[in-house]
Amino acid sequence: MNGKTMDQLAPTTRLSPYRFFSAEAWAKFRADMPLTLEADELERIRSMNDPVDLDEVRRIYLALSRLLSAHVEASQLLFRQRQSFLSGNGGSRKTPFVIGIAGSVAVGKSTTARLLQLLLGRWPSSPQVALVTTDGFLYPNAVLEQNGLMRRKGFPESYDVGAILRFLSDVKAGAPKVKAPVYSHFVYDVIEGRSITIDRPDILIFEGLNVLQVQDMPPNGRAIPFVSDFFDYSIYIDAAEDDIHRWYIDRFMRLRETAFREEGSFFHRYSKISDTDALEIAEGLWADINAVNLKENILPTRPRADLILTKGPDHLIEQVALRKI
Repeated sequence: MNGKTMDQLAPTTRLSPYRFFSAEAWAKFRADMPLTLEADELERIRSMNDPVDLDEVRRIYLALSRLLSAHVEASQLLFRQRQSFLSGNGGSRKTPFVIGIAGSVAVGKSTTARLLQLLLGRWPSSPQVALVTTDGFLYPNAVLEQNGLMRRKGFPESYDVGAILRFLSDVKAGAPKVKAPVYSHFVYDVIEGRSITIDRPDILIFEGLNVLQVQDMPPNGRAIPFVSDFFDYSIYIDAAEDDIHRWYIDRFMRLRETAFREEGSFFHRYSKISDTDALEIAEGLWADINAVNLKENILPTRPRADLILTKGPDHLIEQVALRKI
């Protein structure tokens, strides 16, 4: 290869493991999938600065919902065939279908996750679709402070990976009433004593910055599970770094006029300073924390995704990359 690195995510690369579609081409895969979402429902789940509308749902998410439906149905068929093969000795509890969603801060993971939860839950079979984010598995601020990790919050080392693996293992095993911790962006911390219960859903959407992260393999061949080992399908939300940077700054400045103004907010102090000072702080947080995490930990996991949704400068999806089967 003449010493050059081949970008397998480039649409012109013949050896890419992906097939690439423009948003318009992808929309055709919607087929006869009906739009069951109302504008007010979309407004309730949409994150700040995310302009996704019903047209975007028609262009991108109905086809994606149809694709995921096919994967879930195939998984359920395989489960039944496996039970038949084992003559009923493989256990009777159905394994939930787990979808992982990864990507940078401010790129729109939360909106995508909530939107898919709504759409998937409205299939004719009315599956139960649960949504959990990795935020609840962050170590509490007190622990991060004690270990000098507050400015590494969101980096892989700031999460209780053991707790994540135990949670996903229990969910995949079909265990009833599995609890997940709850995080508050308002107080910027895990809420002690609070949890949500995941009770054998048909589908679990698991969303977070580093859910596709891997670690070094042990030299002795001992099995070390990765979070993504529990995924049946994975999605990466992508965009140019300059665009993500701009979205992050815009969101920070808008939050100064909304959530940050409330007395109990962890970031309340930022609502009392000048726009110039706030902008400088936001730029510092991006450069020193979020951009570093993106380059070192998040972006390198992109090629591991089954599907990549690439957004343009307007926050709308321009390209879909689908891993070849």
